[in-house]
Order: sequence, then C-alpha cells, then structure tokens
Amino acid sequence: MSSLYLVALGSNRRHHLYGLPRAVVHAAMEELAAFGTVMARSRVVRSAPVGAAQRRFANAASVLASEYDPPALLAALKRMEREFGRRPGRRWGDRVLDLDIVLWSGGEWADEALSVPHPHFRERAFVLGPACEVARSWRDPVTGLTIAQLTRRLTRCEALPR
Repeated sequence: MSSLYLVALGSNRRHHLYGLPRAVVHAAMEELAAFGTVMARSRVVRSAPVGAAQRRFANAASVLASEYDPPALLAALKRMEREFGRRPGRRWGDRVLDLDIVLWSGGEWADEALSVPHPHFRERAFVLGPACEVARSWRDPVTGLTIAQLTRRLTRCEALPR
C-alpha cells in the first residue's frame, strides 16, 4: 500500500555535475522518482545559513507517493545524499544535499533513527514555506494544525503594547 510523504530538500554547496545549490535541489527532486511517484514539487527558495553553515541554502519540498515504509525511505534518502556527495561530519554544517522526511500519511513514527513528524519542522520557515506550496492542508499529527496554519504562526508579527 502506498503512503504519501512530505520530503524537505536543501543544499548550500556546489555539485561537480549539477553546479549551484539550486540546481542540486532540482536534480534531487527529479531523483526522488526512484522511490515512488513525485506528486508535487515546490519552487526552490533561498534561505539564510543555519548553525555552523556558512553559505545560504536552496530549499524545496516534494510530495512523494511511495511503497516504502518510513525506515526504508529514510535509508534510500540517506543513500541518495551520499550519492550526491554528502559526507558525514558535523551537524548543521555546509552540505551538498540534505533530505528529510517531514510528514507522512501514516501519522507519527518513532524509532532510534527516525522521528516523523520531523522534530524541528514547526520552527523552520525554510521547510514550512516550500511545504505550504505543495501540502498546505496536510495536518501535523502532533498539534493538529495544517501546514498553512503552522506557516502563519511562524511568520505572524504581533504588535507590542505601548
């Protein structure tokens, strides 16, 4: 039985074949088809560096229909990252490709290697912005809020009292 996955993609390093991070993300969105049917692709957006990273990121999101269960898809995504040239190293650093399972149609998943929903997606505009383009009505199984609602919460400004 096929499941739907919301996959976040990011890059902030050049690739020897694809070139700039934006092109790396586009190529990775195409390669996701090896694991199922890509149902939707967001635009690629630019975002500020996070953590130890020095360069701006290119980010996007895709909806993937796949027969893989979450651990199998995670293994496939990690293999794809390595094939694109990602090397193990410090967390939050520069990388050729970063792929994360953000949500899946089965709700929550938790084991030693994987937590779905992604534990930090609710506070990351670089994930929620692209996700809102392709899965705005999807619900976070933890909060019950839609991607659109989470995006508005993250980007909403509130007036301070005088």
